[in-house]
Amino acid sequence: MRVRIGYLAWIVGVAQFFVVHRIAESAWARPYSWARNNISDLGNAHCAVQPEPEPRYICSPEHGLMNGSFITLGVLLVLGVVLTDGALWRTGRTAAMARLLLAGAGAGFVTAGLAPADVNENQHVLGALLIMVAGNIGLVLAGFGLRERMPIPLRWAAGLLGVTAIAALGLFLSHHYLGLGMGGMERVAAFPLLFWVLAVGGHGVTRRSGRTHGAIPAARLSRAG
Repeated sequence: MRVRIGYLAWIVGVAQFFVVHRIAESAWARPYSWARNNISDLGNAHCAVQPEPEPRYICSPEHGLMNGSFITLGVLLVLGVVLTDGALWRTGRTAAMARLLLAGAGAGFVTAGLAPADVNENQHVLGALLIMVAGNIGLVLAGFGLRERMPIPLRWAAGLLGVTAIAALGLFLSHHYLGLGMGGMERVAAFPLLFWVLAVGGHGVTRRSGRTHGAIPAARLSRAG
C-alpha cells in the first residue's frame, strides 16, 4: 500500500499540474502561448511587461491557482520518491543520488510556487534550477538506479529524456530556441521529468493491481486444495 500511494502521488501530481496549467492559460485575456511564454508566467502575481528573456506582456488572473499547483506537484513528487524506496530503486550510491536529486526537483517546484518570478526572482530562479538541473541529472541517474525488474524502456527513457532535457536547458539559457520559441524550449527542458514519473507511476499502479487480482484466485485455489 505504501508503494502504491507513492506511484499514485506521482500520477496525481503531474495530472493536476497539466489540468491547472490549462485552466490558468485559458484565463488570460491576451492569448497565452506555449512558444512565447514561460511556464512561470502563469504564476506571476502582477500584470506587467516582462522584458527578459524575451519581451512579453504577462497578466495571469489564476496565478494563485497555478502557484498552488506548483507546490502540490513538488510535494507529491517528493512523496513518491520517498514511498517507492525499495520497490523501485536499487541499493547503492547511484540510486540514492538519483532519489536525492529527484526530491530536489520536487523542492524546486515548491520553491517556484512560493516565490513567483515577479515577487522574488532570485528564489524563483533557484527553484527553476533545482527542477531543470538537479531534476534532469537525477533523471539520467535514475536510468542506472532502477531495479532490474523495471521494464527496459522505462530505464532507457530515463537516461535519454534526462540528456535531452539537459541539452534543452543549455539551449534555453543561451537563447537558442531552434524554432520552438522561448517557452517551447523551456518545456523541453522541464517536462521530460514529469512525463517520466507519470509513466513510471502508471506502470507501477497497473502492475501492482494486476498482481493483486491474480493473487486472489491463487489464494482461493490454495485453500480449496
